[in-house]
Amino acid sequence: MSDAQRGDGLPYRLVATDLDGTLLRPDHTVSARTRAALAAATGAGAAHIVVTGRTVPVARHIFDDLGYRGLAVCSQGSQLYHAGEQRLLTSVTLDRKVAQLALEKIEAEIGPLRLAAARDGLDGEVLFGEGYRADHEGMPLVRFTDPAELWSQPLSKLYIQHAELDDDALADAARTAVGGLVGVTMAGAGLVELLPLGLTKATGLSMAARRLGMTAADAIAFGDMPNDIPMFGWAKHSVAMANAHHDLKAVADEITASNTEDGIAVVLERLFPAASG
Repeated sequence: MSDAQRGDGLPYRLVATDLDGTLLRPDHTVSARTRAALAAATGAGAAHIVVTGRTVPVARHIFDDLGYRGLAVCSQGSQLYHAGEQRLLTSVTLDRKVAQLALEKIEAEIGPLRLAAARDGLDGEVLFGEGYRADHEGMPLVRFTDPAELWSQPLSKLYIQHAELDDDALADAARTAVGGLVGVTMAGAGLVELLPLGLTKATGLSMAARRLGMTAADAIAFGDMPNDIPMFGWAKHSVAMANAHHDLKAVADEITASNTEDGIAVVLERLFPAASG
């Protein structure tokens, strides 16, 4: 029986899940219940795709722990990775001259920024500068002191922080200053990011879905932060976690339990009843 045939009659043929704050619990593990629910969905013929803001190097140990071998949308949609083959299928980098201009324009409006940058590639390091709060689990961090180091190799994205503005205010200010030059998103606490213009989780997920012969009409998506908003707009059905940012809850079709209370499993057990058995 083909995958397509096995998927006939399913409520959704594609289950897209964010990682942090969604699939992962605060200790960066996945509960047995959620693993069982995902296994029931995929066993019934649905495909599971991880869609994360993490770059491939920052996400890879999570994939290994999960035994995840499918397609993964990484770095907010700029990287498409095949976890089973450990192969980067596509990668779109941030134009470094445009990024430098964007930083200048943002700082002209709100003052100095604290910076970090994710280098492109399977082993891309995260460079971080003076004052940047580099406390994000899984980042292969390297401190830089010479600004030239920041621009010496292709970049997936920049991370920005501000001494006074909170994440929402910083993202709003950056979007106002440079929204026509780069993409701006907020992916979590301390994670305001500058991305290649036009790239979102939705563009990456649509690319992954096409490779599987699926469309938005096949998809249910789970998330918790504003960077998931484009993905929610793309998928047929969207589910925000109880712990989600208020902006995401406002556009979700459904709100489930939190990531600490197996919110993904709560929904999948309803849709794929074998998950509860």
